[in-house]
Amino acid sequence: MIESIGQFGPGMKPPSMYGLSVPLLIEEHKKEWANKGCSILSDGWRDSVVQKDILNFMVNSPKGSVFLRSLDVSAVSKDAALLCRVLDAMVEEVGEMNVIRIVTDNASAYKLAGQMLEQKRKHLYWTPCAAHCIDLMLEDIGKQIPRVKSCIKEAMFINGYIYNFVGLVNLMRKFTNQRNLHRLAVTRFATSFITLLQFHKQKNNLSQEWRDSKWFKDAKGKKMESILLQDTFSRNIVYALKLASPLISVLRLVDGERKRAMGYIYAAMASAKTTIEKSFKEKEEFYKETFEIIDQRWECQLHKPLHDAGHYLNPSIFL
Repeated sequence: MIESIGQFGPGMKPPSMYGLSVPLLIEEHKKEWANKGCSILSDGWRDSVVQKDILNFMVNSPKGSVFLRSLDVSAVSKDAALLCRVLDAMVEEVGEMNVIRIVTDNASAYKLAGQMLEQKRKHLYWTPCAAHCIDLMLEDIGKQIPRVKSCIKEAMFINGYIYNFVGLVNLMRKFTNQRNLHRLAVTRFATSFITLLQFHKQKNNLSQEWRDSKWFKDAKGKKMESILLQDTFSRNIVYALKLASPLISVLRLVDGERKRAMGYIYAAMASAKTTIEKSFKEKEEFYKETFEIIDQRWECQLHKPLHDAGHYLNPSIFL
């Protein structure tokens, strides 16, 4: 290659890093796509600076994931027919016979576009993003179960008040072994429940120094202390964690990269529901509404033939 560059002489324009890496990488992966099949993964996000909807496309196969391209879908993001054309073009680019499924988020336009694509290409499956689906379960639990909704609202008030004052944050960290109350998680609504877990762990760390501080005399500070000292607040946190923690474990499975989740998600969801039942000693009145939320999301979004096949073909589940 170096000799060829020398023979070209002056004036040669070198290829960009993208030109050297991405096309070559894709060509290498194409062999695997043809041999074992692949999935097209789409990840949408909103660029708030330029007010554009961006859709990133990746292709996943046993060889790994490779980035394909980003598209501005601002003009089509709400139109299922136009979105279907975009998805169809990606299938065409990767190769129709190579693609087993295409994954999008759970927005109604994407769901309809995926179903339209399945009608056009009979051998292809559309599935929603499992992580997004489970996150929506957590959102519904946080908004529809009164006890959970109440303690999340109170925890967010306390969290917001503390982190509004640097001095108060430093005082808190003094008694929490430098740990924060707010913990980012893999998704937005999982973050709320992980934050509740931190509140539960630090529930006994309200100190005399707090009562000697200037914030203790503040009206919002008094409200914060009142909430923290309420027995119902602690009980509601425990109740919320019993409902959400098993689902967060499933979320970590489907959002992680340690193993492919397709063959495990059915068993993981069944295990999560069993864990919830046992945590309430199978007293259905405590989790009936939550199970209805889970089942509704599961049946209309995640219950797919491809997941069935992955479950029954997974030897680790039945051995």
